[in-house]
Amino acid sequence: MMYSSRRKPVLYFKEERRNEISKVPHQQPRKFLTGKCTIYKLFGLCMVLVLVSLLWLQLSCSGEMSSSMHEDGRLPQQQQQQPCPVDSQASAADNPSWGPHKLALIIPFRERFEELLVFVPFMHTFLNKKKIRHKILIVNQVDHYRFNRASLINVGYLESGNDTDYLAMHDVDLLPMNEALDYGFPEDGPFHVASPELHPLYHYKTYVGGILLLTKKHYHMCNGMSNRFWGWGREDDEFYRRLRKAELQLFRPNDITTGYKTFLHIHDPAWRKRDQKRVAAQKQEQFKVDPEGGLTNLRYQVESRQELTISGAPCTVINTKLECDQSQTPWCLLA
Repeated sequence: MMYSSRRKPVLYFKEERRNEISKVPHQQPRKFLTGKCTIYKLFGLCMVLVLVSLLWLQLSCSGEMSSSMHEDGRLPQQQQQQPCPVDSQASAADNPSWGPHKLALIIPFRERFEELLVFVPFMHTFLNKKKIRHKILIVNQVDHYRFNRASLINVGYLESGNDTDYLAMHDVDLLPMNEALDYGFPEDGPFHVASPELHPLYHYKTYVGGILLLTKKHYHMCNGMSNRFWGWGREDDEFYRRLRKAELQLFRPNDITTGYKTFLHIHDPAWRKRDQKRVAAQKQEQFKVDPEGGLTNLRYQVESRQELTISGAPCTVINTKLECDQSQTPWCLLA
């Protein structure tokens, strides 16, 4: 019924025109306003007007742009200082005020996508505010062995490229909330950002996990991290011993007053249960120092690299398959 009522005025209009035409036999009907095509023709006329308006607007903008350019083709200084957001970030990173060093932010990763979606844009913005040149490397373990955080950090170090000169061993579930935290080049020695008096969970004096900055030279002096730690935990404690063996002085933040609220820990233990099982000889081996293992005996394959952008923040995902010598570490597989 609604459809019929909408068509009634059109039918009435057609009948009225027929009567007028019959009264004036010599007058030819104007085709533009007759028949079923009237609405379509009006719509077409509107489209033409819209296109003409857009063309006029484009020509006007082009004329204004041309008139505002110098004779040598450059924009005035005021307009040059307002580039697109992407160009702005690129030019800022090339600014000498950012310093000569570049950070490789290494994230050992497996199936923590919810945290990753938060972490990458957060850290990209955080480091840009501090004028830290950086690239974010997500070292994603895609094999069927147990998670090996230390080996993935070793992979990140080797795959980080020659354009970076220091690295951050960074957990994906730990976000710095205090902008006073220093992520700069740790020239004097390793810098433990997530120190025991600031980390929300781990408070013992020899703790060096969470977020640790090292120059590549210092990391190489330690031969990287031990590859014997499959499953969760203990690799940081072994690395602390390596720092001492290499006679490297460990530094930690000063004058941070936010205490245990300095970081946001976004790990949900009820949802993300850690692999804390100790299998066979692993119970005895977990407290031992690995005198030879590290970068020198790391075995891995890079399956692929993917350049991603998460909420405008660029990162590189390195899909990695680790190799396990089961005669040396049979606990790389769960029993």
